[in-house]
Amino acid sequence: MRKHGVIPVLTLWNHLIYSFNASGLVSEVMLLYSEMLACGVLPNIFTVNVLVHSVVKDGNLSFGLELLRSFGAKNIVDTVTYNTLIWGFCEQGLAYQGLGVLSEMVKKGITFDAISCNIIVKGFCRIGFVRYGEWVMDNLTTCGICKDVIGFNILIDGYCKIGDVNYAVELIHRMRSEGIVPDIISYNTLINGFCKKGDFFMAKSLINEILGSRRKKDFKILAGTDNRKEVDNGVVLEPDLITHTTLISAYCKQEALEEALSIYEEMVVNGILPDVVTYSSILNGFCKHGKLAEAKVLMMEMEKMGVDPNHVSYATLMDSIFKTGNSVDASALQSLMIVRGIVFDVVVYTTLMDGLFKAGKSKEAETIFITLLKNKMVPNTTTYSALIDGRCKLGDINGAESALEEMKEKDVVPNVVTYSSIVNCYIRKKMLDEAVNVMRKMVSENILPNEYIYAALIDGYFKAGKEMVALDLYSEMKLIGLKENNFILDSFLNNLKRSGRMWEAEELVKDMMSRGLSLDHVNYTSLMDGYFKEGKESAALTLAQEMTEKNIPFDVVAYNVLINGLLRLGKYDAQSVYARMRELDLSPDIITCNTMINAYCKEGKFEHALHLWDDMKSCGLMPNSITCNILIRGLCKAGEIHKALNVLNEMLSLGFSPTTAIHRFLLDASSRNGRADAILQMHEHLVSMGLELNQAVFNTLITVLCRLGMTRKAVSVLEDMTGRGLSADRVTYNALIHGYCTGSHVDKAFATYSLMIAKGVTPNIVTYNLLLKGLSTSGLMKEADELFALMKEKGLNPNASTYDTLISGHGKIGSNRESVKVYCEMITKGFIPRTSTYNVLIDSFSRVGKMTQAQELLKEMQLRGSLPNSSTYDILISGWCDLSNQSDLDRASKMSCLVEVKNLLLEMNGKQLVPSESTVFSISSTFAKIGKKFDARQFSKGLYKRNIV
Repeated sequence: MRKHGVIPVLTLWNHLIYSFNASGLVSEVMLLYSEMLACGVLPNIFTVNVLVHSVVKDGNLSFGLELLRSFGAKNIVDTVTYNTLIWGFCEQGLAYQGLGVLSEMVKKGITFDAISCNIIVKGFCRIGFVRYGEWVMDNLTTCGICKDVIGFNILIDGYCKIGDVNYAVELIHRMRSEGIVPDIISYNTLINGFCKKGDFFMAKSLINEILGSRRKKDFKILAGTDNRKEVDNGVVLEPDLITHTTLISAYCKQEALEEALSIYEEMVVNGILPDVVTYSSILNGFCKHGKLAEAKVLMMEMEKMGVDPNHVSYATLMDSIFKTGNSVDASALQSLMIVRGIVFDVVVYTTLMDGLFKAGKSKEAETIFITLLKNKMVPNTTTYSALIDGRCKLGDINGAESALEEMKEKDVVPNVVTYSSIVNCYIRKKMLDEAVNVMRKMVSENILPNEYIYAALIDGYFKAGKEMVALDLYSEMKLIGLKENNFILDSFLNNLKRSGRMWEAEELVKDMMSRGLSLDHVNYTSLMDGYFKEGKESAALTLAQEMTEKNIPFDVVAYNVLINGLLRLGKYDAQSVYARMRELDLSPDIITCNTMINAYCKEGKFEHALHLWDDMKSCGLMPNSITCNILIRGLCKAGEIHKALNVLNEMLSLGFSPTTAIHRFLLDASSRNGRADAILQMHEHLVSMGLELNQAVFNTLITVLCRLGMTRKAVSVLEDMTGRGLSADRVTYNALIHGYCTGSHVDKAFATYSLMIAKGVTPNIVTYNLLLKGLSTSGLMKEADELFALMKEKGLNPNASTYDTLISGHGKIGSNRESVKVYCEMITKGFIPRTSTYNVLIDSFSRVGKMTQAQELLKEMQLRGSLPNSSTYDILISGWCDLSNQSDLDRASKMSCLVEVKNLLLEMNGKQLVPSESTVFSISSTFAKIGKKFDARQFSKGLYKRNIV
């Protein structure tokens, strides 16, 4: 038109401006208005109202106010203009400023109406100031405007949202008393309020009232509470789609799925067709009940009924699929949403991000968050909480703290869930004081910690052995009015269980129950586990029976504890326990299967273990790295290397690579034939299967080779390791030192020790023990003593192995005085010598004929809890026999020696220990020499028979 010199009239300009505004193209509205003015066309009130609405809708309130005052000066404003600006302020939560605009409106002589009043009232209700909103409405009505049903509905909604449903009911009475009859919206709002409170009886009562007032009559909210005359006002009330959907949604949120489905059937019978909100509510109910198959069927039914699932429907189903651990199907649903053009909002992005984090796909989750920001969406508290939780689960506390600061910068207020993730992350990292600091920070921001945060902290301090701090937190929790719950109780039970104080646990349970706390299945499980670990099988089984009697269902964790307890006692075989679990219709989880496979391996029933391995996959329960480790370890211990490799090949097909633990098991098994080529071939084979070559892998290979004394091969591996940029560490050097000492190359062991220090690697107690062992084995006890002194100078405390090595070394070279000296020091430090160490000491005394001292050592070792073995008795018996054979010993003394021999033999036989061939010969010849030929013959015939098992 303009190209032809024709200027559009105002009506056309207004039509264009209105259309652009309705389409959300706010910036184009102002451009069009500028063009209109440039053409010499002046605005009217309609133009102004659209302009003000466009800028207010865009959130630019200051410009909207500027426009209103500018056009007001030209008298091109009306009630709608002011109402639009008031609406803008109220939408932004600025109800008081909106009220200020209303005051300005009155001063300017612009008439306000019921719409003005209702906008202001809704603004105050939106920010929670419902009573002030009601006061505003009452005051404005004194100025001549009439209250209407819309205003009352706004107040009813406001009171329901702040939880004061009873006052909302009173407003219904007020409406009637003022001649205003509640409509279906009034009742739907009230029904929603009662549903949110969980008062379904009142909600249903309201529906019944609606059904009882199908004709033109006013009706009562509560039967018998209102005796006023009913007013015939021509209003017909019918429960509508919103009425039924409200109830369905509430029932589904309360996990009362059967009641929700009953309402759904009722509405369909009454000819009310469900919409996408109704279906989404039922979908949510199915998902909450774990009925994923039914939820998928409902989605298909929606489409058949011509109701297209929206983003909420898809997000609900996607969340449920993610929770089953099936991220593949969830991603497929995401793709379907894209294909069907479903718009992703913050809720969908949050669901996707949270699900991907929980599925272990952190990179994809972070990408979703970045996409959300690129699409200019504002993450809400739930979004940031999911992001923080995901990062915390990965141990990325810095990333979590960064996200927390970012949300504060964007004025997104964190809540108790947000902080809970950070607190729990610090607890998992054993940074308990930092976790408490986060909780204190919460309080400073007026976010009060709940019982679960205290439970996590109390549990963390208990696990750290800081019982007093845990008890102080418990006292603090009670002081601020938080009550004990089952989580708190479980923290205390686990602490007492760990320290073997089950009698205290019993008293605690009695005390908590006397205060009204009922045990849940987790508490029962903890108690059962504690009793099993203390060997109190009957008490544990009594608890299991009590759970059954109280109809407390066994979950998989409880049954896993029961399985572990029964198998640990050795009174039940794995197969019967597993069969019983199936009888109870309990689906085994990965922990159950791992426990069972471990039990089968210990029993040597590898066929059963492999069968269960196959069962897991056929049932859709994918084995994890722990399953693989358990099965391969068991097969390797039994020498079944071929079967172990078959299992490993299957794991590769499932996407797993060999771990360092599997590498160690297979190398240990391959080393049994003592051949280096078999070890190296297995190592190369595992590398070809995807084993990551890291320091731990190289150290395992070097350790296995050195254990067999193959130090040249080990050095070659070390060269390969350093050639790949990996440095030798303490484990590497200790392995080489052990290898050299095993091959009696003590000089090379010390050369390695010197190299270790030169490279800046600090030797530890293991290093010195290996060197001491090498010196001791070579009889170099002077050098060993010097090294022992040097070790102490460097601040390293000897352990039991250190003392055992020194005692054995001195004993073997006949240095009894030094052996006893070291022994005394060892006992003083609280260490208990090994049986082999006692044997060396006893032998050193026996060889010099000091049998009384040797016999005293036998008594002492038994008092200290070290059990004598066959060698102990062989040494003592041979010692007494040698002493009796001394020529200068009188007959009485010789007979006394024989009595000691007999006593030792009887003691040995009672312990089912077998004397060695040399001991048998020594006994026979000794008895024969001193004229006890009968005893010698009896012994030879088997008086002291050997128990060969």
